[in-house]
Amino acid sequence: MIRFSVNGERIETSVAGDTPLLWFLRDNLELTGTKFGCGMALCGACTVHVNGEPTRACVTPISTLAGKKVTTIEVIGKSPIGKKVQDAWLSEDVVQCGYCQSGQIMAATALLTKTKAPSDAQIDAAMSGNICRCGTYNRVRAAIKVAAGASKPAAAPAAKPAAKAKA
Repeated sequence: MIRFSVNGERIETSVAGDTPLLWFLRDNLELTGTKFGCGMALCGACTVHVNGEPTRACVTPISTLAGKKVTTIEVIGKSPIGKKVQDAWLSEDVVQCGYCQSGQIMAATALLTKTKAPSDAQIDAAMSGNICRCGTYNRVRAAIKVAAGASKPAAAPAAKPAAKAKA
């Protein structure tokens, strides 16, 4: 039996120890925000946090998680830094197709958790393992700077439309 936590919830599982965390999250817990990209830890689409460190879920065996804390994109916005990153992603209109973005947000949140005001070089180093086929790298960097408070947002996040009152 392997025991760890996912998004603050205690997990006990007897799945095979070599099962990749990615598939456990998606298939067993139905947490589908973590994406499969390459399966070789090269693209970053599957990035989650394990004890606060950005980790590629596609190559992380469940057996290595005993006693650890896993955080996924589904709850990253509940942390103050994760919320700032998500808001900055919206204000900077980062997302194009969106496939890589959960991994990008997880990597950016990990960076800003450790480095409050990262330089361009630090941003590039932290984000270098995240591939965006749409090429939104400049907007990713801009969003990280906004989330860090180093620059002003390009535009305020779109407000949700007000609900219409029923007569």
